[in-house]
Amino acid sequence: MLVGFFFELRRARLPVSLREFLMLLEALSQELHGYSLENFYYLARTALVKDERLFDRFDQVFGHHFKGLDLDFDKFDAEIPDEWLRKLAERFLSEEEKALIESLGGWEKLMETLRDRLREQHERHQGGSKWIGTGGTSPFGAWGYNPEGIRMGQGVSRHRRAVKVWDKREFRDFDDSVALGTRNMKIALRRLRNFTREGGELLLDVDDTVRATADNAGWLDLRYERERHNKVKVLLLLDVGGSMDDHIREIEQLFSACRSEFKHLEHWYFHNFVYEFMWRDNARRYDERTPTLDLLHTYGRDYKLVFVGDASMSPYEIVMPGGAVEHFNDEPGHVWMKRFLDRFSDAVWLNPVPQRGWDYTESIAMVREMLDDRMFPLTLAGLDAAMRELT
Repeated sequence: MLVGFFFELRRARLPVSLREFLMLLEALSQELHGYSLENFYYLARTALVKDERLFDRFDQVFGHHFKGLDLDFDKFDAEIPDEWLRKLAERFLSEEEKALIESLGGWEKLMETLRDRLREQHERHQGGSKWIGTGGTSPFGAWGYNPEGIRMGQGVSRHRRAVKVWDKREFRDFDDSVALGTRNMKIALRRLRNFTREGGELLLDVDDTVRATADNAGWLDLRYERERHNKVKVLLLLDVGGSMDDHIREIEQLFSACRSEFKHLEHWYFHNFVYEFMWRDNARRYDERTPTLDLLHTYGRDYKLVFVGDASMSPYEIVMPGGAVEHFNDEPGHVWMKRFLDRFSDAVWLNPVPQRGWDYTESIAMVREMLDDRMFPLTLAGLDAAMRELT
């Protein structure tokens, strides 16, 4: 049963690997599902689906495989025009009138009659007892009544009597425009990978073990390999204070996700824009500053550079000496930005301001231009696109 479920997930184009499937089997052997179908559903989804945007597709396959639910109605080979189901009136019947309305006599009769109606009907019907329509007592349609029917195009339940609902299955992906949670951020950040093997020999190399055992005339010859670790190096520069106080929660979540996902992560703070110094501790930012030139000389060109900030400031802070809001800078901010971009060819800017407002802030347009439009919104889609850019 589980092998068939695995292949159905693959046929539905879910990126489920054999390793994840074996992990699910191991979890089942440890009885983590508690012999409950609901617990098994959550266990299987956790083990097999790594992207929340695929949850809906997983649910459809799970319902089809374990509960016999149809994935779609393509077998009827018909489309019902929206006009047929558009609400013009709603039928309300007394309990006595409802009692006089008979059902067609079971599931098979209901489905057979529906096929006949789809072949025969060519126009909209309202208020009748036979055709697909609205406001009537037919078993097929919306805004009427039947003790055993197929609800179509109504969107909401009224009498709780439908035996099947035929509506276009509209599910939104997880909203790409909302602020991210730490878990979603981790999933998006995992696109930025460069795995290498290091450390002790901790993992069983199955392929090499099979090969070595065969060469050894069947005597078991276990072979091991080193663990794989993500070798990507990230330099994270975070705008702090001022207007960024409105985005503290999202930035904290991003920082937490980065700390979890990247072994080689360096972070520094700046205010509004990059100038001649940066700091690691905001509480002591006036006492423990580090010259920006030192940072540029410390980190190699293999680092991925990620700016995080709203880029919302006076344009003078970017283009003028002395334009910095908190101190007198000898060189304009755009000079320092050019030094960063010359040093690190892989660079992006993550902006927590909703993208629809970018065109109304001159400084955001200036920063985007300096980074060759490599500014991305701090959303699921934006973070995903930024990691692809860095990759």
